[in-house]
Amino acid sequence: MNHLLSAGGATAASNPVLNIAVFALFVAITLFVVYRVSSRNSSRSDYYAAGSAFTGRQNGIALSGDFLSAASFLGIAGAIAVHGYDGFLYSIGFLVAWLVDLLLIAELLRNTGRFTMGDVLSFRMKQRPVRAAAATSTLVISLFYMLAQMAGAGGLIALLLNIHGGLGQALIIAVVGVVMVLYVLVGGMKGTTYVQIIKASILILSAVLMTVFLFGKFGFSLSNLLSQAAYHSPMGGKLLEPGGQYGANGTTKLDFVSLAVALILGAAALPHVLMRFYTVPNSHEARRSVVWATACMFVFYLCTLVIGFGAAALVGTDEIKAAPGGENSAAPLLALHIGGTLLLGILAAVAFATILAVVAGLTLTASASFAHDVYANIFKRGHADPVDEVRMARLTAIGIGVLAIIGGILANGQNIAFLVALAFAVAASANLSTLLYSLFWKRFNTTGTLWAIYGGLGACLVLVIFSPVVSGSPDSIIKGVDFHWFPLKNPGLVSIPFSFLCGFLGTILAKDKADPRKHAEMEVRSLTGIGS
Repeated sequence: MNHLLSAGGATAASNPVLNIAVFALFVAITLFVVYRVSSRNSSRSDYYAAGSAFTGRQNGIALSGDFLSAASFLGIAGAIAVHGYDGFLYSIGFLVAWLVDLLLIAELLRNTGRFTMGDVLSFRMKQRPVRAAAATSTLVISLFYMLAQMAGAGGLIALLLNIHGGLGQALIIAVVGVVMVLYVLVGGMKGTTYVQIIKASILILSAVLMTVFLFGKFGFSLSNLLSQAAYHSPMGGKLLEPGGQYGANGTTKLDFVSLAVALILGAAALPHVLMRFYTVPNSHEARRSVVWATACMFVFYLCTLVIGFGAAALVGTDEIKAAPGGENSAAPLLALHIGGTLLLGILAAVAFATILAVVAGLTLTASASFAHDVYANIFKRGHADPVDEVRMARLTAIGIGVLAIIGGILANGQNIAFLVALAFAVAASANLSTLLYSLFWKRFNTTGTLWAIYGGLGACLVLVIFSPVVSGSPDSIIKGVDFHWFPLKNPGLVSIPFSFLCGFLGTILAKDKADPRKHAEMEVRSLTGIGS
């Protein structure tokens, strides 16, 4: 395969019928699995936490499936192919982030809460305002993350199925949304978890097989692969050095630091990741699940390094940028080069499965937060009938699915990369400070909790609206106007410390005092698991 297909030729050479057939087969198999495992989904514990029946290994693989979104698979491979060394820094951030989960969050969260993050934050605070704040941040984060995935589905269609019309892409986004809601309605947490396990296994296996094939093509020599990648890249040898994307000036360096802070601290506060710790029977299995998730992602991100540089070597930066989907097309184009239409069809199915599974997990988390925190504990003051609560969660899932479809269609073709990074920044700003303060600071009180959540959330959203992401740069969402005054594309560097400061000041200045007995009870429960 010495000759390289043009980007247009690559798209034409793909087989939309085959891609749709493979995708339909995956959906049929996973829906059947979801139906088979979801015979008992009437109780809250079954629907929200799968009866806490999964092992650490199963939950760890599902966690990696929840976390390895389309952005991880297609975005990182593309960033490495085009920007080289700097693209791989995303992988490092995503991987290191799990240390925060392992050391500070997983075990204590599993022991303290039951179904949602609101359970932990409201344990020793006033229930109604704190649960309302927790549900607000959960819904905002889930919506941003979901929009990115749904819009990503629309962008992928252009390349994988050769559908370029807006109506066709909107139709596919609607199909993704409907199937996602079906997973959640039929399967609850148990069904969604099995979808995640299947999808993560296929994704990691595909990445490993592509990596082995690429290594074989270059004589199992990493230096050969890297030298060919540098030779075919406009950047030359600088492809293998830091500074290709971040480092042109002081602002881009700060941007990188801000992005890194958001990625590393955000993962430990993403609601759909936190909710997974309730699907295991005890805190030991919660820690095991993080170890398994980290191991799975370590293998996967090493593979993206080879796939990214392999795409630079065999496909070429110019062709990747010229193809529909831009950087995101690097892995699919590479699959077409090395395995023809069949491998591209499999990759298309994996990419779709990735989007479906992640969005299903987000939908379940958002609907659980609304039904458990808002409906059961705010409207019904903790006296909701469990059957009614599960019914409300299902109705909420349908509503969120409709919102995700509409939002995905509207966001299709927009700059979606910032939505994922923004979800991480919002999670770290609104949730991390309150979780850590609640678990480790004796004086932390209700006012501090509310200040930290709303302060971090508000700062994050305001800074993004007035950043180059929305206006004032060539790739802004709103073209032709400039009202930005905040120089960074990711607000994490400012909004995360601001959230910790708000929580501290709210606690110090508030008249309400923390209940020492409730703190002692929470401390014993979080460290020992007694009473959980």
